[in-house]
Amino acid sequence: MDGKLGRGDLLPEIVAPPPGPRARELCDSLAELEAPGINTLYGGRPNILWQEALGSNVLDVDGNRYVDLTSGFGVASVGHRHPRVVAAVRAQASTLIHGLGDAAGHPPRIDLARRLLGVAPVDEGRVYFAVSGADAVEVALKTALLSTGRQRVLVFDPAYHGLTLGALAATSRPEFRRPFAAHLHPHLARLPFACEPGRIAAELGAGDLFAAVLVEPIVGREGVLVPPAGWLRSLAAACREHGALLIADEIFTGCGRSGRWFAVEAEDVRPDLLCCGKGLTGGLPLAAVVGRAPLMAAWRTPGEALHTATFVANPLACAAASATLETLAAEDLPERAARLGEEVAARLAGWRRFPAVVDVRGRGLLWGVELASAELAAGLVEGARRRGYLLLAGGPRGRVAQIVPPLTVHRRQLDAALGVLEDLLR
Repeated sequence: MDGKLGRGDLLPEIVAPPPGPRARELCDSLAELEAPGINTLYGGRPNILWQEALGSNVLDVDGNRYVDLTSGFGVASVGHRHPRVVAAVRAQASTLIHGLGDAAGHPPRIDLARRLLGVAPVDEGRVYFAVSGADAVEVALKTALLSTGRQRVLVFDPAYHGLTLGALAATSRPEFRRPFAAHLHPHLARLPFACEPGRIAAELGAGDLFAAVLVEPIVGREGVLVPPAGWLRSLAAACREHGALLIADEIFTGCGRSGRWFAVEAEDVRPDLLCCGKGLTGGLPLAAVVGRAPLMAAWRTPGEALHTATFVANPLACAAASATLETLAAEDLPERAARLGEEVAARLAGWRRFPAVVDVRGRGLLWGVELASAELAAGLVEGARRRGYLLLAGGPRGRVAQIVPPLTVHRRQLDAALGVLEDLLR
């Protein structure tokens, strides 16, 4: 299969209708070996298996080449296997692969923390590393509770903040929360995303004091919802007025995805706590919270860390993240995402004429196409896959097809992908 990915800038090539025979064979093994629900077999149906990825291309186990419009859930911000990231991981692997988490630091985590503080829109920031996006949300929520002494948290519907117990309480989808409802944080208030700012101010000012407001600046997985101009600024003002911390969940929207380093910057909002992950490392598991130093001081303890993990600030992941941040800056990828996003917006605006399309919305290289039903969305995803383009459908009712390519996607690949999707919608 060598050479089938070129430089990661190729158009698709389908040699065996997906999922091909090798994928079907391996899916039988997945069904036998892994727990259902996590084994990638949606509804028990066979699926493709990724063999290799480079740039914006993915090769499956049957030799089919795809253009990736998922970025691996938004992770491959600089493209799959970016040479700078690969070189950094290779060099780090030759010296230190694993450290001692909170018990002993290492130089790569210092370099990464310095780089993060250089780009995160947080005043007098300090970094708290995490091992996943949900873990970062847990850290942010705990920071708010520790530093304010308050218990209540305001969240929005829809929202996706992760599925660990603390983050799950803030995630909106009932089917995720219902099996574990008895164990979720009981002091949450929920309002509609992008609701009238007066409702937010009234909620924050009524009854018990709020520790924090947790918000995705652009709702990602749950439908790609962009708030109206000025809404985030009004939300930040309401938080200041009532002494609630503003937590920006930028795990999906950060690291250039929205056309800015972080989506809150579109309205010059500087949150108290900012969660980042996914596109931060180019492929390795790591996330972080950047918070104001006086808030982060609440974590100081004479004993062991109050929140930690064995693999926190893993040296390989830190090296990859530093290389990713360096690449985002050197190749001016947030600005590139903004420019391409304007072109995508102009192209997608015409899709509203199709009967199947309810709405299109997004910013930068994060776009959602809402269809009239989940069946139509699933059909679009499947039709695109048959043509060699990978995308996902999400949202509470599974109706929003998401276009989330690497920020390095070649214009030829992006143009061809939009052409195929338009053809399928037509």
